[in-house]
Amino acid sequence: MRDDLLVTRTLVVPASELSERFSRASGPGGQGVNTTDSRVELSFDLARSAAVPEHLRERMLARLAHRTVDGVVTVVASQYRHQRANRQAARERLAQLLREAAAPPPPRRRPTRPTRGSQERRLAEKKRRSETKRGRQGRFE
Repeated sequence: MRDDLLVTRTLVVPASELSERFSRASGPGGQGVNTTDSRVELSFDLARSAAVPEHLRERMLARLAHRTVDGVVTVVASQYRHQRANRQAARERLAQLLREAAAPPPPRRRPTRPTRGSQERRLAEKKRRSETKRGRQGRFE
């Protein structure tokens, strides 16, 4: 269970549904960066996953539409020199991404009308501002 990706208390992605790819990363590491595959690409097939309930899958696919290719979400991590640290960073980034996509929508805002007092204050401020600007025109009546 420790290789499984814990997204929320109710949503756990099994390790068998995650695929990792390793490649050479750019950045710090000196000569070692040319020989070690420390960059990690972590992919998760959201559209075909059995771990994600149907109602969540639709919401997540809609919210992650710009991040998916054929229903597959991919996260890249290459900020660390060590592959293990990059693997952990990619897993955390994917979990955060899925957590935000699975969050329930915010409650709808009930439209309200401005109060009479706020309307009067707004109009009074507009009149004061217009008087200020009229005084700057240089015309004296």
